[in-house]
Amino acid sequence: MPRPSQGIDQALLRSGRVLYPASGCAGLSMRALAEHAGARLSMVHYHFGTKDQFLRTLLQQMYDEGFARLAAPAGAGGPALGRLREALLALGAFLREQRPFAARVWADAAAGEPVARAFVRANAPRHLGLLTGLMQQAEADGALDPMPPLQRFVFVMGAVVAPMFIAPVAADIGVGPAVSARAVQAQVLAESAIADRVDRVLAALGAGRRARVRRIGAAGARKRVPRAPRGASGG
Repeated sequence: MPRPSQGIDQALLRSGRVLYPASGCAGLSMRALAEHAGARLSMVHYHFGTKDQFLRTLLQQMYDEGFARLAAPAGAGGPALGRLREALLALGAFLREQRPFAARVWADAAAGEPVARAFVRANAPRHLGLLTGLMQQAEADGALDPMPPLQRFVFVMGAVVAPMFIAPVAADIGVGPAVSARAVQAQVLAESAIADRVDRVLAALGAGRRARVRRIGAAGARKRVPRAPRGASGG
């Protein structure tokens, strides 16, 4: 039976969102969490039992919010390619907002933290399956070129998502003026920059090339004018 919360459990989870990116699974202190939330330490144990259970709840809550934003456009009506584009835009927007949190989850999983690894194993197949399913539908519609599903998925993620994690780190390190924080914000993290990468990667997978070929062909047909026979006079 769920325990009465009076909002304390949600306050603790909100504090977890703030503290987790800097501390990770290993460094997150339940005492610091309670202090940040303005609650007694006993409330953490009352609502979540253990630190691991708190972390599982925290990670799942964040993921479910992101997945809902991804699934909404994916499940809408219309051609698969358009739904894929909107789903990728939703994914980019969510990761832009929650980039430090998502980066910490992957770092913890890579470091062997059991809670993070179990979380990734349980949830990564959900968005992977949704996006690869849309890509396969778009291929079946003739909107994308044939390509092995995993190869296509990592190609898209490498273009759309990876820059959002790599470029800010490069800016923090100070690799050069071309990778300043301002440039990263404008050219990598901005909504327009994400949309541009989404459109370019879909074009590279075949969607844009077909559209361009159709537009060029139609424009050429409109411009073609029958030539007058040789020797014909204008009078």
